[in-house]
Amino acid sequence: MRVAVLGAGAWGTALAIAASRRGDRDVVLWARDSLQAQTLHSTRENARYLPGAGLPERLRIADGSIAATVTGADLIVVATPVAGLRDVLGALAYSSVPVAWLCKGFEAASDAVGLLPHEVCAAVSPQLMAGVLSGPSFAQEVAHAMPTALVAGSVHASVRDALVSAFHGPALRIYANDDVVGVEVGGAVKNVMAIATGLCDGLQLGLNARAALITRGLVEMTRLGTALGARAETFNGLSGLGDLVLTATGNLSRNRKVGLLLAEGLDQDAAVASLGHVAEGVYCARTVVARARALGIEMPIAEGVVALLDGRLRPAGAVAALMERSPASEG
Repeated sequence: MRVAVLGAGAWGTALAIAASRRGDRDVVLWARDSLQAQTLHSTRENARYLPGAGLPERLRIADGSIAATVTGADLIVVATPVAGLRDVLGALAYSSVPVAWLCKGFEAASDAVGLLPHEVCAAVSPQLMAGVLSGPSFAQEVAHAMPTALVAGSVHASVRDALVSAFHGPALRIYANDDVVGVEVGGAVKNVMAIATGLCDGLQLGLNARAALITRGLVEMTRLGTALGARAETFNGLSGLGDLVLTATGNLSRNRKVGLLLAEGLDQDAAVASLGHVAEGVYCARTVVARARALGIEMPIAEGVVALLDGRLRPAGAVAALMERSPASEG
C-alpha cells in the first residue's frame, strides 16, 4: 500500500513514522519547504516539530509538486493546519483515491460562518472521497509506538477502510465511524475546552473545578454537534470524550498550555508566540461561538474563552462569569 502524507509538522511526521513501521507500506512524507525536506532526509529526524523520534530509513521525503508526490498513492493524508486545508484540497480536486485530513478545528472566516473541514472539502472539491482521522493522540507518543486509538470518520467506506489498512497495527488501533460531523466537532471543540481547563489549573482552582469544566465542556460539545447533524453517541467515544480528556489534562497539550499561560497574565499573542507550534483552539474558538450563536446554542465555557482571548475578561473574571450564572437543571 502506498501512503502520501502531505505536511511535515509533528502530527504528519508521527503518522508517517507509524505507517512506515509496517513492512508492506510505501510511505512518502511531503514538506512544503525544500530546506526542511533536505534536513529531514539528511538527519532522519524532525528536530523542530518532533525531536528525538527518528525517521525510518524506508520513509521517503519529498517536496515540490503535490501532484507528483501523490502519483500512485492509495491513500492521501493531509497533515496541514485547518488554515492550509483549502489550498491542498484544491490541489487534489481531481484525485480518485481516498483522502483524509488530520486537522481539528473550524476554518477562520471574517465575513462568513467558519467551516468544518468536511464543509471546506464540499466547497472546494466535492467529488473527493474524503474523511478525517481524529481521536486522543499526542504526536510524540504515536511516534514512539505507545498504544493509541483513533477514529477514521467518513461517509465513504473506502476512506474508512483505507485508513484502517494504512495505520492499524500493534501500537495503533483504528475504529471506523461514519459520523464525520460528530468526529470533527469533537476534535474542534475539545481544543477550546482545553484552554479553559488550562486556565483552571493555572489559577489552581482545584480538581473539582477541572472535573466540572470537562463535564460541562462535553455537554457544550454535544449541543453544538447534534445541532449540526451529528449523533450524540459519537461524543461519548474517542473523538469526543476521549480527545477532550487527553487535551484538557495532558501536559503535552498545546491548547492546555495556552490556558496555563493566560492564567499567568500573558495575552493571546504572547501565549501563542511562546509555544512555537499551532494551537488550533485559539484560532477556532471565535468560530465555535459564532456557529453556536447562529444556531441558538448556549456555550458559556466557549464564550468565556473567547472573552479571555479578546482581552474583554481577565482570568479571574472569566471564572466568575461562569460561576455566577443562574442555577440550571443538568438534564
